[in-house]
Amino acid sequence: MKFPTYFISHGGGPWPYMDDLRHAMRALEMSLRDIPRQIGVTPKAVLMISGHWEDEVFSVMASPQPTMVYDYYGFPAHTYSVIYPAPGAPALASRVRALIGAAGLPARLDVERGFDHGTFAPLAVMYPDADVPVIQLSLQARLDPAQHLELGSALSSLRDKGVLIIGSGLSYHNLRCFGPPARAPSQAFDGWLQDTLIRSSPADRLARLIDWGKAPAARLAHPRGDHLLPLMVAVGAATTEAGHCIYHEDNIFGGVTASSFRFGSAANE
Repeated sequence: MKFPTYFISHGGGPWPYMDDLRHAMRALEMSLRDIPRQIGVTPKAVLMISGHWEDEVFSVMASPQPTMVYDYYGFPAHTYSVIYPAPGAPALASRVRALIGAAGLPARLDVERGFDHGTFAPLAVMYPDADVPVIQLSLQARLDPAQHLELGSALSSLRDKGVLIIGSGLSYHNLRCFGPPARAPSQAFDGWLQDTLIRSSPADRLARLIDWGKAPAARLAHPRGDHLLPLMVAVGAATTEAGHCIYHEDNIFGGVTASSFRFGSAANE
């Protein structure tokens, strides 16, 4: 079975561990909980590309038991002691590094990196028993979209081997423009995403993603692009396959339009 790939909007901070935020993000939670149903079987491992990890080269988490990275601020004390105890997958990490290197891209293993909230927050909803091995893969710090599409292509063969590839970011990420002021730019950029990912041909989709900075409200929606680049990896690993919107909400974070996408068919389709 060839798994689809995903780009998910992962929500705010450690939201699954806070009752009020979890209630506010109910629609997001339901979309994440539905992903295991969509793929139909338990994956052998999850490969997560998080918008919260950048490195000079593509770095692959290689610890057999990853630690935690509490990369958020101002949340309740208990959220700085939560543990998502999923095992790592060192053999898969070595395979990922080899695939990236074979594509002519620089890569290294990192035995110290732990799970950041771009990984553990959504996975706490998707696989709450933490019984699926997980590795993270960093972004490359230059945030070049073409290079991240190439990265996805290099990893595509893993989809036939029981590895679920997920790009974890946010379809809108401007921490200085949340709430009501975010309504117009997030809607404009989301409309471009829907058109690009669902209604464009595969070739046009790639071209539009490479030039994403020309999209409506692009730099208001993503001043840096770190939370968008995981999308490029998900698309690059499923270049010719159809995009599907699996989550869409018009008023998250007080005014933000946000979406998540699947590339490829669900098991039950």
